Parts: sequence; C-alpha cells; structure tokens
Amino acid sequence: MNPQFPGNQGQMPPTGYGAPPMGGQRPPMAGQPMYNGTGQQGPPSGFPGGPPKPNNALGPGQSQFRPMANGPQPGGFPGGGPQGDINYGAQRGPVPPMVGKPLQGPPQNIPNSTGPSNSMMGPGAGPNMMGPGQQPPNSMMGGTSGTPPNSMMGHSAPPNMMGSGARPANPMMGNPNMMGPVASQGGQFRPPTPGQGQFSGGLPPNSTQQVTNQMGGMTVSDQPRPMDMSGSRGVPPTGPGNAPPTNFGQYTQGGPPSGPPSGPSIGYGAGAPPKPQTSTAAGFPHAPAGPATSVPGGGFPSQGPPSSMQGGFPNQGPPSSMPGGFPNQGPPSSMPGGFPNQGPPSSMPGGFPNQGPPSSMPGGFPNQGPPSSMSGGFPNQGPPTSMQGGHPPSGLPSSQYGGMPPMPSQQTPPSSAGPMSGPPGRGQQYMGGTMPGTTFPPQTGFSGTGGQHMPAPGGIQQPAPRKLDPDQMPSPIQVIEDDEANKGGMFSTLERGVAPPLVTTQFTVQDQGNCNPRFMRSTTYTIPCTADLLKTSHIPLALTISPFAKLNVGENPPPIVNLGEVGPVRCKRCKAYMNPFMMFIDGGRRFQCVFCGAQTDVPPEYFQHLDHTGRRVDAYDRPELCLGSYEFVATKDYCKNGTLPNAPAFIFMIDVSYNSVKSGLVHLLCKSLKEEILVNLPKEVGAEESEIRVGFVTYAKEIHFYNVKGNLAQPQMLVVSDLDDVFVPLLDGFLVKLSESEAVIDSLLAQIPVMFAESRETETVLGPVIQAGLDALKSADRSGKLYIFHSSLPIAEAPGKLKNRDDRKLLGTDKEKTILTPQNNFYTKLGQECVVAGCSVDIFLFPNAYIDVASISDVCRLTGGNMYKYSYFQSDNEKADLDGSRFMEDLRMNVESQVAFDGILRVRTSTGIRPVDFFGNFYMANTTDVELAAMSQSQAIGVEIKHDDKLNEGDGAFVQIAMLFTSVSGQRRLRIHNLSFNCCMQMAELFRSCELDTLVNFMSKQAIRETLNSNPRQVRDNVMNQVAQILACYRKSCASPSSAGQLILPECMKLLPLYSNCIIKSDGLQGGSEISTDDRSYLMHLISAMDVKSSHVFFYPRLMPLHNIEKSAKMPRSIRCSAERLQDNGVYLLENGISMFMWIGHNVDPHWIQEIFGVQSAAQVDIDKCKLLALDNPLSQRVNEVIQQVRQERNRYMKLTIVRQRDKLEPWFNHFLVEDKGLNNSASYVDYLCHIHKEIRSLLS
Repeated sequence: MNPQFPGNQGQMPPTGYGAPPMGGQRPPMAGQPMYNGTGQQGPPSGFPGGPPKPNNALGPGQSQFRPMANGPQPGGFPGGGPQGDINYGAQRGPVPPMVGKPLQGPPQNIPNSTGPSNSMMGPGAGPNMMGPGQQPPNSMMGGTSGTPPNSMMGHSAPPNMMGSGARPANPMMGNPNMMGPVASQGGQFRPPTPGQGQFSGGLPPNSTQQVTNQMGGMTVSDQPRPMDMSGSRGVPPTGPGNAPPTNFGQYTQGGPPSGPPSGPSIGYGAGAPPKPQTSTAAGFPHAPAGPATSVPGGGFPSQGPPSSMQGGFPNQGPPSSMPGGFPNQGPPSSMPGGFPNQGPPSSMPGGFPNQGPPSSMPGGFPNQGPPSSMSGGFPNQGPPTSMQGGHPPSGLPSSQYGGMPPMPSQQTPPSSAGPMSGPPGRGQQYMGGTMPGTTFPPQTGFSGTGGQHMPAPGGIQQPAPRKLDPDQMPSPIQVIEDDEANKGGMFSTLERGVAPPLVTTQFTVQDQGNCNPRFMRSTTYTIPCTADLLKTSHIPLALTISPFAKLNVGENPPPIVNLGEVGPVRCKRCKAYMNPFMMFIDGGRRFQCVFCGAQTDVPPEYFQHLDHTGRRVDAYDRPELCLGSYEFVATKDYCKNGTLPNAPAFIFMIDVSYNSVKSGLVHLLCKSLKEEILVNLPKEVGAEESEIRVGFVTYAKEIHFYNVKGNLAQPQMLVVSDLDDVFVPLLDGFLVKLSESEAVIDSLLAQIPVMFAESRETETVLGPVIQAGLDALKSADRSGKLYIFHSSLPIAEAPGKLKNRDDRKLLGTDKEKTILTPQNNFYTKLGQECVVAGCSVDIFLFPNAYIDVASISDVCRLTGGNMYKYSYFQSDNEKADLDGSRFMEDLRMNVESQVAFDGILRVRTSTGIRPVDFFGNFYMANTTDVELAAMSQSQAIGVEIKHDDKLNEGDGAFVQIAMLFTSVSGQRRLRIHNLSFNCCMQMAELFRSCELDTLVNFMSKQAIRETLNSNPRQVRDNVMNQVAQILACYRKSCASPSSAGQLILPECMKLLPLYSNCIIKSDGLQGGSEISTDDRSYLMHLISAMDVKSSHVFFYPRLMPLHNIEKSAKMPRSIRCSAERLQDNGVYLLENGISMFMWIGHNVDPHWIQEIFGVQSAAQVDIDKCKLLALDNPLSQRVNEVIQQVRQERNRYMKLTIVRQRDKLEPWFNHFLVEDKGLNNSASYVDYLCHIHKEIRSLLS
C-alpha cells in the first residue's frame, strides 16, 4: 500500500474514478528536474520565452526558476516580450548557460524562431540563422532558393528569416523595425533601416496609423465601427495577417509594442471588455445568426497568404510541399512529430518557442517575425496526435504527456498565429470573440492553450507598462458570464422558439405555456422547414429530456390535475394530451389537435364556453390549458391489468463477504441505514409519512431473507442456498412499512454486523441476488428498487458467474469493445425481466480489483437504475475513512429524491417531424415506448428527431413528452411536458437559435453508443467531422465572403471546437490504459444518462481560485481549465460533478494555510484527509461554504482530494485541465482548433 495514499495500490488516483498514469512520474525532459522546483534552465518546451534571464533582471519578489509541474502564472508577460524584456532595443547580457539544453543542441539554422537569445545561439549566431545565402529546407519552404514559396511568405521574406541576401517581405510583414534582426553582417544583428529591402507595397509603414491603413483598417474605439471589407487601395480585408487595431499608442517606428506578443486577443485591450461591434464584417448576408466570432485567421496554419499579401488573402494554396501549411501535414523528417517539445531540429527554419533571435531585436519580441515554418502559426507540427494517429513527439516518452504541466502543444503558438503573422509583436488588442462579425488577424505570439502568455520559463514575470488580457480563443468563462449578465433572473416561456439561458446561469422560470428548460432542452429552437436544410447544416435536431428534473427555489412543481372518471382529455387520432396549443372550435364543443390536425369532441364534463378571442373562459384555471408542464391522475385504463398499483418498495441487499466486512462497509451501512437513510424515505408533498415498503437481504454465497414483521420480538432469518432456482421463502413480513416495524428493523441492523463479523467467505454471487429481489417484488405485486451493495467479481458457481477478462492494454485500441461490452447476455436478459416487472436496480460497487462493470451495469442501464463505484473503499476507522462519507451522502440523496417507478415515456411530435432514435439508460421493446423501471431527478434521455415531411414556417412545430409512472405513494400518473418551436427557411436563423450545451450532451451520448460498435479512431473522426461540417456550413451559408485564412464561428457555437475536443478527450470516450477498464465502463454508463447540467461541467470542469476568495455570498469567478492559469502562490478548486480537487501551490501564503488547515506550511497539509477542518475564522468558514455549495449543485457527493503542487497526484489533477494536452497525448484546445480549421478549409475547397 502506498503510505501517501492509504486506500490505493501504488499510484491509483483518488478513488473518484480512474487511475493516474501508471508507472509513477513521467521522466523529466532532458535537463529538466521535473518536480523539484529548481534548475529548469531549458525552457519548458513550448514556453514562448526561452531560458530565464539573469537574476538581476528579475522583478521584485520573483524567483528565477519555477516548477515545471505547474504552468506559468496567469497574466504572464504583462508587457514585455515573452522574455519580459522591458528594454526592448537594448542588447541583453548573456543568459546563464543552459544546464539542460532544450532537448537538442543549440539550434543552428533557426531563422527568427521565437525565443531567447545569444546564450542559445552564441553571440555570432546572426547570419547563421540561415547563413548568408543559405536556404531553408525544401520541405518547409517550398524549396525556392532564398525565398519561401509565395503562399507561405509573400514574394519575399523578412531579411532576418532568409539570410543576408533576402529582401524583406511586403507590407503584411509590417515595420521592418519590428521584424527582428537582419543577418546582413557576420555575427551581428542589426535592425534593417527603413529604406532597406523591397516592400511590395512601397516603403514599410512607419506609424501605427499607416500600419492600420495597410492592414485593413480594423480599429478599436469606443464607437463600434464597421470593418472595411472592401480591400480598396490594396487593403486586405480583416483577415489573417491584418493589422491590429490602431489604438496602441506606443507603436511607433522603433518602439516596443505595448504588450506581450499576444495572438489576437478576444477583443480585450488592456483588460477592458470589448464594446459590441454592430458591424457584420465577417457577418452574414441574411440577418446573421448572432455575431460571428472569427478566430485568428491565418492562425490556422492551414493557410498561406497569397503572394502579394496585399489585397487580402485569396484562397491560394500553400506550396505543394506543405499542403495547407496545416499541422497535419507531417513536418520535415528532421522534425518528427513536429511538436515543439522536441527541441527544434537544427535544420528547422524557425518557429520554435524555445529559441530564436537574440533579444537585441529592435522589436523586442523574441518570438516574432513570422518564422517561415510558422506561417500557420504552428511550428509545422504533425496533427494533434490523438486525432491523426500520429506519434508522440519523438523527443519525449509518450508518458510525458501525463497530466504534466503545460506540454508543448499547450504552449505552441496557437492557431491564431497567422500565416504571415503580421509584424512581430503587433496587435495586442484584436477584437474578436464576443464581437459581432469580428475576425481575428493572425499573430505569431499566440502562446498557450488558452492564449495565456507564458512567463519566461523560469516562472519569471516581469513588471510591465500595462497588463493585457491575453485570452485569444473563445473563452467558455466569458460566454458563461455574458449569459449570466444577459439572461439571468426571470425567464418566461411564453414565446415560441426562444432559446433559454445556459445551464450555468442562475434563472427562475415562469411557466407560461412551454415547459421549464430544466425538463427539456433542444439543440435548436428553430427547426428548418425541410429535411434538406437540416441535413446541409449537419446540426442534429435532438432533445435532452429530464422529466423529473430538480427545480430551483421559487419554481413550482407541475400541478396535479384530477379529472376523475373522465381521465385525461386526448386527441382521438394521435392520442396527444390536452395542452395550451390545442385550438377549440365550434363554440368549444370540439378541439383541433396541434399535432395531427384531427378534430375531437370535447367530453360533456369538460365543456366550457369560449371568449371573444376563441379561448376557453376557464383557460387560466386549468393547468393543462395554460402551462407547459402538469400531471394528470391516471385512471385504471392506464394501469397494468386494469388495477391501481401498490406503493413501491425498496429492498436493501447487502454483500456480507469477507471483503465487505473487512473494509467496514457492513458496519457503516447498517449503522447509517438506521440513523440517516430510512428516516429520509421519499414521501408525497404534504404527506406525514412515506408509503414505501422496505425489505432486507444479506448474501455472499447464499441468500438470507429477513422477516421483520412488526409483531415479532426479533427478526427471523431464512436462508436460500439453491441458487440455480431462487425463490422467496416468505411473503408476509418481508416488505414492511417503516413506521410499523421500526423496532424490529433497528434490531436487525444492529445484529447483521455482529452476525457476519467473522465471515471468511471470499466468493460472491450476484445474478441470483437480483433474481431474488425481482421475485420478491413480483410476488408482492409492487414496483420498486433493489439497492445492491456489492464488493467483488461474482465468481462463485451460480447463474451470472463472470470470469476475470480484464486487459487494460486493449483500451484505446480497436479491440477495446471486447472488454467494454458484456461477457454474456445473462445480465442483459435479467435487466429486461426487471423492467417488465417495474423493478429498478441501483448497484453500489466497492471493488478492490476488476469487477466487470461492463457486464454488471447492463442491469442498471436497462432498468433506469444508477450505479456508484468506490474503489478501495475503507471506512473501518476514522483515519482511513476514504469514502465512507461520500457513500453515505450518495445513498441518502438517492433514497430521498422523488422518483418515478414503472414508467413508460412517449414522445409525440407535430406533423412533419418524428422521433427516430433514443439515447440513455432504458429499455425499448418497440420503436416508440421508452420503458424505465425507475427514473431519478438527474437522469436524462436523448431523442433524435428527423423530418418526414415539410414544415410550415407560420405554423411552427410542437413536441409533447408524456410519461406514465407510479408515484412514491403508489398513485398512477401522467407527467406531460410541451415545447413549441419556430420554423425557418434560412440557415442563419437556424444557427442563431442553437443551444450548444444540449448539442454537446447529445453528441456525447451518440459517441458513447458508437464506442461499443466501432473503433475509437472512428468515433473521434466522426465527432471532428461533424464539428467541421457544421462550422463549414455556417461559413458557406451565413458568413460574408472573407479569406479562407479566417476561422469564422457562429456566436452561439463559438465554443463548439473546445467542447467537442473535451468530448473526444474525456475518459469515458478516450480513456486509455491510464484508467482502469472498470472506470472506463463506469464513466460510459454515467455519460449515457447525464442531463445537460451534469454533462456541461463533466466535459469542461469548473476551476475556481480560493486564495483570493471574497466574503461575498457569490461563488468565486471561474478561470479557464489550463495549467497556465495556475499560480504557484495560489489555491484552486476543480470539480467536474464526479471528482473534486483542491490544488495547493508550493508558494502559497502560509497564513492562508494556517487559517484553513491549521498547519504552518503547504508541506504539512495531510493530503490523505478528504475533509477540511471547520476552523473558527472567516476564511475557513467561507472556503467550507464554497465547497458545500458546489456539492449541493451536483447529483453526486464529490470527495475532496487535496493535491499539492509537484505531488504524485498532480499529473492526475492536470489531466482535468482540458484546454491542455491530455494524458493520452490528446490535442490541446489550440491544436484541435487548428485541426478543425484545416478540415473546414478542405471541406470548403
């Protein structure tokens, strides 16, 4: 056992799920002591800053080195270049010698690559960057002599890129003074003089204004101003390579740019949010669907600028040797894998963050001057490996990708680095992201997944003249905050086709005819009138339905309507239930169905006159005529065999084998059932006591039933040992009402731990146990739930016996489905039998080894049950209580939440559309009825809808969900939810009303199903292809014409690339051998039934700083999920609905640690404790409140795992930072965005 982590073998992660990468820590990169804080002399590969500066250049309080295990601090390079140079033009002193070179010897021919200085190049490295007259390798540059191919660099390259004889590029390259040194004199770097070199557009610009004019006139000002897309006077449109906004004042001829070499930032200059710009520059001819966000265009390396680079970027192809310039053409052979973290090969012409021209470059930005290989902004790298099946960079073992600090691709100049990447260091304030129709000009200095600038590699942060917000990519945090600001508060459902607030927004719903979005959300609220239009858009028309979702405070539950013997009023043809959209005609004697158009007579008992508008005069007195959600009390016609049902029952079935007793499970469960669980049995609103019946069973190799009838003095045990033919030995006294048998039940729960304390039985059965519970419910004629607490693989001789077939190595390969699908169909058949009887199965697993979740979970999946997993469970003493509290909280929440039993759900749609496919955990015996033995508050079902006819734009479209179920009191009811949609003929309208969170939820459910039927690569490719198709369609149909170099995203889908990458990287879909087979199956089971709120935080976890927490009641503001955002003097809380981590930086304020943990320093914090102390000080109380509040928002209790910076668990924590490279070498946000852009370009061409 690992002393640091008592419950787990070796390096297992906190028992929430999954294991961290096996094999302990990854090897450090060459020359880089990985977790020990010092000596990181070579820059962490991919940090755009090169080696640390001498200590005398540090700002106050800054240390030269910084642990690699943790990304740079947010807000890095506030002002200086990535080096933090404030002295832009000055010659810099020699940098300390490199202890560990950045994975290769000093580069020799690296023209203008990004990074530090003479210490890497040697003082005379100037001309050698290309060497006078030397030309770049053909594979990168197209092989022309002395000049790169036109589509990559324009006719000519900047002097410093090409060696002494080359001419500088044309105006797109900007002011030569910003270009970086010219290698015109041996061993010396000298800025070109303004007259030097031919700019194809005449002299280079010599002022900001002129730059702007030449670049397309994009401005940042208080007044929104439309962009000039005309390209007049040779001005390129706002696109890759365009000028930055004009208002950075310091931008004169030789002056330093005003900030870090940021890539286009999403419209924030100096930290101020952008003013909305009304222009539709990158807009859309037909009433654009919200503003488009276009990401730094050129940025997506796939584009090369045209030869003249002056009139915008025609769609001209890059040189054939580097098609598309996109990362996924392999780099030259000298650069295997092409990811910056293998030090750049010496022949590689540039673009690597690790090295570059000396800091004496006049522009002061080491990473500027579009390195030739970086025309796309990515050092000609191979595809994001996880996407193209590439290999991890050859310079590092693949395990290096563990959850380590920002890996190269996380810090690669992101996609927005444009093909021509504008004059170096230019353009700190691009408008984009949230701006309507704005496009991001390309930029070299894009440095990091979230676009956060990395501090110089030693963790050095320099003081700066002004601090800029370096976010360049569409940010989920910004989108969430904007939605909260615009749509928070009251949301009325009166209007048809209005997209609701995001799931992250705090809002209260006023039901006025359409159901609460918590019950039902759609991928779009405007449905295309024709199937062709929908097909062209590639957006799936789908609903995510949670019929029993938990409502917010202030929202009323659906009212119950009892129409007595008449029963619910329905359409005679399609059987749709009465709803607010039905039209009453003929004086109120008939109504016309909104779904099928049929006319039905109103029953006499239900008749009411109409008012002058044609509405019934009692419309507002009847919930079914004015609300979107309500319940009808069902008559006997809706019940099995025409008889009303009995109240449901819960049967608790406890594994009493050696493992369960030894781990403390049996003792804890019996103690808590008595004190906390049974007193919380669900009851109807207003009822005094619960009507639910309870029963108890224990088992190991034989099954023990207990008679707990109220008139007995002691409980009686009856043993069934014939497991091939299980029967229930008693009826009367097995299922009892708690209030009638409380004393006997207490006695039983006290005796069970004593009775089995000496159990030596190590083998268990499972199949017969479920059969016994099913038979007990059948014979009592009740629906209900089996709560099964099980600890090991059922290997005892009995039906349902399973063999150990675990083979972790198969995960992530084409053969993985052999271990992710059930071994045999025993549990599948058993599940189907359970559904028919209304018996749901919830399984709580406590494994210490493989337990075959893939086979066992089928019972839960088919019956709509939940599954919980607590690996290495221990609760036998206070110190080692790893999961006891989590288990008890989960059980309590499960038992007390209102649940529907024995349910059948049907989706009805108006003419022209129909449901065709269903996703989730349920059983379907036919094509229309979704059968669920139980449905909890958090479960959701995905429904795909397709056209079977044309829709009428004026009429709209309608969906009704009807769920027939038995309530906790045994009443048979129907819960109805209605939703109405607009219809459209224009693609722009469709894109304007999409809801991304629902789309992501649906795509994840689709991907999980595909995983079981095809290979992992196919699943990934399908997701990527769908995303590319959707965005390409938007580009083609809705955005105004612009250079192919720009990535233009619809406003409501600007996070689609980010979220789809999160789906692909998620452990449920991509989990390789770094997680266990059982964890993989477990997550797949969870994702299948997740509602939108759960899937949103699961795929993009919430990361909140706690070190600067305020005393207000509001939650701390979230930050983006990237290691670059973590400061080593900070403390952060990360949660995804299943796991919760507190990450503690090694330089955190000791006072903070003292206030929260009661110890002197971070090193003394006991990371094995999963509870925070409740200390008597305001800070401790506030932090505990935040954690408590986060837990209340989720459906499962999240155990807190404390992770210290550079701890053995840190790689596992980093694994949840989804904007960075993943454990399984999956792509960072930046790489993925590039890849998607390349796909879009290929689709468009």
